[in-house]
Amino acid sequence: MTKWNVNSKRKASGGKMQSRKKKKKYQRGSDFLGTRIDEPSRKVVPARGGNNKVKVVSTNKMNVADESGKVMIAKVLSAKENKANVHFVRRNLITKGAILETDKGLAKVTSKPGKDGTINGVIIKSKK
Repeated sequence: MTKWNVNSKRKASGGKMQSRKKKKKYQRGSDFLGTRIDEPSRKVVPARGGNNKVKVVSTNKMNVADESGKVMIAKVLSAKENKANVHFVRRNLITKGAILETDKGLAKVTSKPGKDGTINGVIIKSKK
């Protein structure tokens, strides 16, 4: 079902507001695309203004920055924690703010995989 980014039909007091216009195509949102930990796959979808948006469907690598600021590529092993939804850990879905187990240590995702087309993160606990 399509999500709509439109104003509420109710006032702050609880009363109904009169609708002044129809829903427009630009107010339509997209369905949730859960990025999985699997072989790399991307999806290109059209965006407003003739642009394209790259969505990560699945991946097994991510860019991580350590405490000194050095950026390296890490292999993603599994999801450890996800505050967006506790069931995403069991399904190995990646969202912004998720904590992933990598070969470099635990990393927190700082990018939006469904919008940015890449997965960036910072090391919060390194393997030594």
